[in-house]
Amino acid sequence: MKARPLSPHLQVYKPQLTSFTSISHRISGIVLSAAALMITMGLLALSHGPAAFARFMAFADSLLGRVIVAAFVLATVYHWLNGIRHLLWDTGWGLDLKRAYATGWAAVVATPIFSAAILYWLWS
Repeated sequence: MKARPLSPHLQVYKPQLTSFTSISHRISGIVLSAAALMITMGLLALSHGPAAFARFMAFADSLLGRVIVAAFVLATVYHWLNGIRHLLWDTGWGLDLKRAYATGWAAVVATPIFSAAILYWLWS
């Protein structure tokens, strides 16, 4: 039996913006799943009374809590912006390479800007 040819491995491919945005979209979705657990913990703490909610908020206001919140905000903003790209693609708009790259860069560049604005508003 003749050996079938192997597909090229990831080491063969040159990283591209489109592959970066696709992988980042999947990662941000996973981070958002973790965020849902954190929100659930906050709601459970709220339902257990002021003392439990105060402990939850103390954690959320700690350095680690702020890092986690910042990661959740970044993931939310990126997933939302990239999701808009996908919705536009579903209509047939932006499928050409030029627009795919333009909207990809727009999502990548706008994510930290919008996230910083949201975190500034949240923490000020």
